Amino acid sequence: MPTINALCLSEIKGVAKKPVAEVEVIADFGFKNDAHAGKWHRQVSLLGRENIDAFIKKGAPVVDGSFGENMIIEGIDLWHLPIGTQLVSGDIRLEVTQIGKKCHKGCAIRDIVGDCIMPREGIFTKVLSGGRLKVGDEIHVLPQ
Repeated sequence: MPTINALCLSEIKGVAKKPVAEVEVIADFGFKNDAHAGKWHRQVSLLGRENIDAFIKKGAPVVDGSFGENMIIEGIDLWHLPIGTQLVSGDIRLEVTQIGKKCHKGCAIRDIVGDCIMPREGIFTKVLSGGRLKVGDEIHVLPQ
């Protein structure tokens, strides 16, 4: 069963996010107290656990939140989901709005390892309905 493997927040932009056990998700905003939340199309970012683990095997010194991701999901090929796909966990509903993003200048991970997975494998969502999420919660892709 696909699960939420990690939840991460940062109160300011430009720094790695820190793992937390639980978050409040606010409709049309994102994670409460996260610097990237707001009224835009990239309210919550997601990466796959499998992708991060493969990157670590290449020698990357990364931990949960290093790529600025809000959620790490195990068991879903996120980067293959089309725009408009909805993900559900309990009362929370997210809609995929963007696949990947341009790596910003001065990306510490790219500088250390020579590569970054967020441009290829990260996805961004907007929050259609909010609630609370905990690490270990199940998450599902809704049929289109």
